[in-house]
Formats: sequence, C-alpha cells, structure tokens
Amino acid sequence: MAYLTLRNINKIYPNGFHAVHDFNLEAERGEFIVFVGPSGCGKSTTLRMIAGLEDISKGEFLINGEVANQWGPREREVAMVFQSYALYPNMTVYDNLAFGLSLQGVDEDVIDERVQKTAKILGLTDYLDRMPRALSGGQRQRVAVGRSIIRKVGIFLMDEPLSNLDAKQRVTMRSEITQIHRETGATTIYVTHDQTEAMTMADRIVVMKDGYVQQVGTPREVYFHPCNVFVAGFIGEPPMNFIRRTVENGCIEIAGAALDLKEKLGEKAKDYEGREIVFGFRPEAIALEKPENAYVLSGTVELTEMLGDNANVYLDMAEEKVILKVPPHEIPPMDSELSFFIPAESIYLFDGESEMVI
Repeated sequence: MAYLTLRNINKIYPNGFHAVHDFNLEAERGEFIVFVGPSGCGKSTTLRMIAGLEDISKGEFLINGEVANQWGPREREVAMVFQSYALYPNMTVYDNLAFGLSLQGVDEDVIDERVQKTAKILGLTDYLDRMPRALSGGQRQRVAVGRSIIRKVGIFLMDEPLSNLDAKQRVTMRSEITQIHRETGATTIYVTHDQTEAMTMADRIVVMKDGYVQQVGTPREVYFHPCNVFVAGFIGEPPMNFIRRTVENGCIEIAGAALDLKEKLGEKAKDYEGREIVFGFRPEAIALEKPENAYVLSGTVELTEMLGDNANVYLDMAEEKVILKVPPHEIPPMDSELSFFIPAESIYLFDGESEMVI
C-alpha cells in the first residue's frame, strides 16, 4: 500500500477555473518526489491540496490508506517550507526553531535537545543567538527547513524553497535538503519550475503542464524516455532541438540532407508516409566526428557560448536554428560552416499531431 495516494484529484475554483485535472500519484514512504513544470501549471495548487490548505474539488487523497480529504493540516502531520522564509523577525534562530514545539507543550529539555540536533544537521549551531535579519538568504532558508524537520512529521512539503537564493546558494541547499531527506526518511513532495533541481534531487519526477500530469518517472526515465514533445523540451538544458517535417518515401529532408527514418520507425514507417513528424535530438547527443550509423547535418555558426566544461553553439540551418553542445576546445569560428553527426540511437521521433513519442 502506498503511503500517499492521489486519485483523480481536481481543483476547480468558484469562478470556474480548472487548475488541476485528474491528478493521479502514489508515493511510497520515504520517497522524494518533485513536481516540476512552468508557472501556472498547477503544481503548487496540488501541493496545497496535499497540505490541507486548499479544498479538493473532486477525487480522493489518502494517507496510509485512509481518506484524508477532510483532515486539517495538523491531522495530516505535514510540515511545509514556503518560497518566502516566513521566519519570526523578533525571534532568534533558536526561538524560531523551538516555537512550534513550544506550542505543542513539549518539555523544554526535549526542545533544547531537538534544537541542538537540528542546528547541527543544518550547520546553524553558531547562529542560534542571531536574529533572522543578521543571516544570509541561505542561512534563513536553512532555518525555515529546520522548523519543518524539528517536528518529526511524516510528510515534508516544499514549495520552491530555493527560488530566492543565488546560484551558488541553490547548489549548496540542494545537496543539504537531499541529505536531510536521507537522514529523516520522511516522504517529501517538492515543487519547483527548475528542471535542474528536479533532476538532481528527485527519486521520481512529476512533469505538469496546464493542470495535467504529462509524465511520472525517475530522472533517467523522463530524460531518456520522454513521452511527448513537452517533456522532451522541458527536461534538459539547453532544451532538445525539434524540427517538423513531412515523411516522404520513409525520409525527411533537413537543410538539403535526406534522412532515412525507415530503420528507426520500423513497421510504423508506412503509417507516417505523407504525415508530419517532429524530429528531435539533444544538444549534447551530437558528435563532430562520424560514429557508426549516424545522421549528418550542417549549418552556419551564428553564436557560441563558452561555459567552461562545454560550449553552446547556435547554428543556422536555412529553415531551422539548433543548439549544439561541444567540448570547450572544439568551439568553431563564427560564421563558419559546421557539420555534425547525430547517432541514430540518439534521435527522437514524435507524432506531428498528438506530439506523443512514436
């Protein structure tokens, strides 16, 4: 039996706006699940329904097999970390951490023990006497996380907790939150629009768009086996390149090159004759020297971006523009002609109408 179960969950507001459509998910105890998608896709709304901060319009939410639709946040034993730190500005770090336990009437000795242990886990021991205004953004976020884990609840809910931090702090906090999850063993639902956070932190990812779940899978599954064009384009940085073409005699033509897709499509080749497909490949999947069984394309270098361990190369291929990732010592000159190769196993084909993977 799954620890958390969401069955056909819907959220419809009084004005008729349908924010979440038939959301289904089963989360095991101790799992780290990330909801990811663009702004307005319904991920935070779903999180708030799990927390009990939003009513569920239709569907069932179960905790450990019991229907919990009508349970309040306290009965659900959830702890939530918001995008804003929401610390008490007139309290020290120690008092911020201890406040929730004090309200529950926990013995002072137990509170002190838990505060000291939580502070040690989060590297806040030297800051317990400080006020929030004397802390950096990363330290404040650690305090906000600490207020959640100190309560020893079974479910942690995190709504874009790193969005207010700079790039270096986000990297540090990602690893810290992941480590805290391992130590506490709590079931964690984490919301973000940052696919890097999703890929690096999650046991499983739920990709959402316009209130609908697009795909649920491990980071490896959603990256290497996306179910549709949206997932393929959303997961990965830079995003996957897409080229729309009509199939003729089992081939498509791109920038003057005829690419034979009969081997890739197999028995489906005849079904797509005369129909539009979406040809996709990831920027990092290309090679500058020909491997076996590869497609060759070429274009004019418009722009290059040196990133240190690799470089982005923007190519103009007549009707199409694509992005390639190349080694830093192989950056081509501006305005030069560049040929590149795509291994056959690295291409993706999607139905031009449904945009689902073929």
